[in-house]
Amino acid sequence: MTENTTKKSELEQLYNESIKIIQENKIVKGKIVSIKTKEVLVDVGFKSEGIVAIAEFNKDEVEIGKELDFFVQSIEDERGLISLSHEKARCMQGWDTIVKHSQDGSLLEGRPLKKVKGGFLVNLMGIEGFLPASLSAFKGVQDRDIIGKTFKFKIIKINKLRYGVILSRREAMRKEKDEVKGKLWQELKPGEIYPGTVKAITDFGAFIDLGGVDGLLHITDMSWSRIAHPSEVVAVGDKIEVILLNLDREGGKISLGLKQRFPDPWQDIETKYTVGNKIKAKVVSILPYGVFVELEKGIEGLIHVSEISWTKKISNPNEVFAIGDMVESQILTVDKASRRIALSIKQLEQNPWVEAEFKYPVGTTVLGKVKGFTKYGVFVELDSNLEGMIHISDLSWTKRIANPADILKKGQKLEVMVLSLDSQNQRIALGLKQLQPNPWPQIAQKYKLDTGLETEVVSITDFGVFVKIEEDLEGLVFSNGIEPEQLKQLKPGDKIKVRVTRVDVEEGKIGLSAKV
Repeated sequence: MTENTTKKSELEQLYNESIKIIQENKIVKGKIVSIKTKEVLVDVGFKSEGIVAIAEFNKDEVEIGKELDFFVQSIEDERGLISLSHEKARCMQGWDTIVKHSQDGSLLEGRPLKKVKGGFLVNLMGIEGFLPASLSAFKGVQDRDIIGKTFKFKIIKINKLRYGVILSRREAMRKEKDEVKGKLWQELKPGEIYPGTVKAITDFGAFIDLGGVDGLLHITDMSWSRIAHPSEVVAVGDKIEVILLNLDREGGKISLGLKQRFPDPWQDIETKYTVGNKIKAKVVSILPYGVFVELEKGIEGLIHVSEISWTKKISNPNEVFAIGDMVESQILTVDKASRRIALSIKQLEQNPWVEAEFKYPVGTTVLGKVKGFTKYGVFVELDSNLEGMIHISDLSWTKRIANPADILKKGQKLEVMVLSLDSQNQRIALGLKQLQPNPWPQIAQKYKLDTGLETEVVSITDFGVFVKIEEDLEGLVFSNGIEPEQLKQLKPGDKIKVRVTRVDVEEGKIGLSAKV
């Protein structure tokens, strides 16, 4: 073998070793070496160059020296060049990526290409996927804001034989939300302040969106002041900053605070408000048991209904006060632990009960005015604004009274007798009948046992019949003191003969019988 032959053989060996092994239907690396009007020449390390339609490239890819992936369609075409496809390489790689994302459930970006019946066609790395309208979460979104825009999708189903892909944007959004929520749960720390948006309001508080996680801002943690409803402090959509009070990762609960971001006005309460001092404050709430007044922002005091007046019995504070009224009161107690301040209006006035026992000795006859009625008696106002009560049994010696309003009128002036007075419990018992002598000893003399009488039926009850003996004097015929047949036929106004069976001077009662 000659020297020239040896060198030629070595050159051929080196050339053959430099040429890559290229196989059809495989993806290879290639470098753009020439750019023509409709074609791009690519060096893939083979003895001939490859040719690719320029339409298969993105604008930023067409550059001499650029290395890209290409799919080998044929080793040699009619021109002796390798037929390559950049688009097919991209699609094959895209499909591999799609399969991977389908298996691990991760999200993939894509661009809706056009709207079709039942949904959208979406470009996923060169592969067309179908996005059903029911899984798109595009309700209310204009097509111009969808087509060509990039979104994240979750692969619901793939068909490897047909290269079919079913997508869901709704599931992708849910997954993103869960990921954000999970990350946020790990980052949240009690005691830190976080921005949030009021999402919903209930009677017991407000739910705050912290950017993917909801927390509860309870009504008691909204304000140092007492509020009746959370809507007094926040509204849906409000942007607020809250402090994280408690975090229960296992239970998925977050407690938030708003008032804790500001100093507690009760901290030095005892130095600001001293028992016995007078203070003016605004009425902020009126309840059946009293009136709440605002001493300052976050501090309220209660004027209990019993501390409004020495003399007037206040059953409804709304009749005396209105929201916004400025009232003067005296501090009774300051309880920092319970966050309560008790106030009194009546303590600013002289207590008329102190001298009541000297002014109204038992047995004294005084002038009063009828103020009101109950089923069991009459309230009478005395000249010092103190009120006493005449029990229904102390209105008349002899007359049976069902309703005090039947014999007295509101505003009527009358003389009454003081029967008892308890200044400690603020009670005065009055009597009207005691102004007259007790007639019952004379009645007992007049109507002795077995005395026969002609009477008139006044009323019929389950236990007997009340009859009129004389003006303002009634007696009772018990049911067992009258024949059943006669009892059935009786009606008010009927005349009936009776006899006296009992006269009780102490109780002021006459017992009768209609039986012979």
